Amino acid sequence: MSLHVETRGHGAPLVLLHGWGMHGGMWGRAADFLAAHFQLHLVDLPGHGASAEHLPFIPDELVDLLARRFNEPVDVCGWSLGGMLAQHWAARKSGNVRRVILVASTPCFAVRKDWASGMPCETLAQFAAELENNHAATLRRFLALQVRGSEHEKSLLTELRAQLFARGEPALSALRGGLDILRDADLRSALPEIAQPALLVAGQRDKLTPPAASRYMADILPNAEYVEIEGAAHAPFLSHPEVFVEHVKRFLHERI
Repeated sequence: MSLHVETRGHGAPLVLLHGWGMHGGMWGRAADFLAAHFQLHLVDLPGHGASAEHLPFIPDELVDLLARRFNEPVDVCGWSLGGMLAQHWAARKSGNVRRVILVASTPCFAVRKDWASGMPCETLAQFAAELENNHAATLRRFLALQVRGSEHEKSLLTELRAQLFARGEPALSALRGGLDILRDADLRSALPEIAQPALLVAGQRDKLTPPAASRYMADILPNAEYVEIEGAAHAPFLSHPEVFVEHVKRFLHERI
């Protein structure tokens, strides 16, 4: 299939992977700032934005698609669900990923008996049921959860809602597949295999992927550092773009 990628700026290649139900245009001013220093590749995952869906929305096939599209070593920045894909990509295709930045991400989105830093399975099941009735309303509700507690919460939610369907509505099958990944994926055992330099960026007030999840990854990954953005929730690159970009620039310039 043809994967839509918007390329901006010049310099070392940096691939940006968006979260569930979003698209590559959701990175806002952070993308504008980063494009002054890097060659950005803003991906629309299959079934999202301008990428038509012609394959199952499952991690192995998505990573194979990304590795074919970017067949030279790249830096990868993934947000939320995109961060889970970035982990999977870095573990499976180590020669394809130079460094990885995981933003408001987690190795395991859903609660397990031995994992408390996740969303209750009942809540995910409710999202899945609501998705079938009105997927647009379900996505809008999910946006509200992402910014809850953030500084400038109201204006941030307005910005997100304005961008949500700017590239069209995502395919229902892709939304279902993304929820399946969030519900089922548990990447904790793969973390020791990710030897690349990694930056974990957490929002202090994140209710979806709490900072404890990023701290856990920073402790387990062989070559990682952790930063927490004060006053941010699940989208720190939107609520605090300047702070976010400075952390990314420092990490990519220092971790050669």
